[in-house]
Amino acid sequence: MRRSLWAAFQAGAPSLARPPRTKARPPRTEARPPRTKARPPRTQARPPRTQARSPRNLAHSYSEMSQQQSYSWEEDDFQLPPGVKKIGREQPNCGQTYVMYHGTTRTIAKDIQRDGFKQSADGMLGCGVYLSRDMNKARAYPIDPKLLDSERVVFRVNVNVGNVIKINYQGHPRQKNWHDSRYDTAWCPPNCGMTRSGMEEDCVWDPNRIKIDKWITPTPMAGENAQPSIQ
Repeated sequence: MRRSLWAAFQAGAPSLARPPRTKARPPRTEARPPRTKARPPRTQARPPRTQARSPRNLAHSYSEMSQQQSYSWEEDDFQLPPGVKKIGREQPNCGQTYVMYHGTTRTIAKDIQRDGFKQSADGMLGCGVYLSRDMNKARAYPIDPKLLDSERVVFRVNVNVGNVIKINYQGHPRQKNWHDSRYDTAWCPPNCGMTRSGMEEDCVWDPNRIKIDKWITPTPMAGENAQPSIQ
C-alpha cells in the first residue's frame, strides 16, 4: 500500500494540500460620517463682582506692594577707632581688630543688644558667630525671601580675630573643627567657591571678641515713602 501511494506521488498525483485563497476581502468604501454637531458658544457672561474686597485681602495686597518697595543700605561715614581696620580682600592678620557686619531681624537685634551675641550651633564653618567684613553680604541675612528689608538690621561691630585659619574649599580637614586646633576665627576668602555670593565670611568662636558699634537700618528710596493706595 505504501509503495502504491509513493508511486502515485511520483507519477504526478494531485496534491492533497488546501489551495491558496485567491479572493481578497473587498475594501471598506463607506467612511464614518464626520461630526457635524459643535458645542454651542457660551452666550451668558459672568456677572461683574459687586462685593468689595475683604479686609484680609486688603492686608494681603498691601503686603505684596510693600515688598516691591526698594530700600537703600547706605552706611554713614565714620572714623575708625585706633587700631581697627576696615574691609579688605586679604586674609585677616592674627591679633588684629576689624570692622565686621552681622545681619539679623529687628526682633533678634534687640535680644543681641541686651544679651550679646551667641554661637550658632552649626553652619558652613561649624560652631561660632558668623560675620563678614562686607556689609552687602551681611544685609542678605537671614535668608528669607518673605522677610521685608524694613524688618532687617545689620550690626556694625569691632572684632578681635585672634588666631586666624583660612578655610578655602569644601571638605577642608579643619572646616568645622578649627577651634580644636586653637584657632579663634575661621576665614572663608571671597570667590573661593564656598559661598554662592562669592563674598568673604568669618566665623568667630568666642562672642566676647565681638564689640557692638551700632546697628544699621535701611531707608526707603526717594519717592517711595508714601504708603501705596489701594482701591
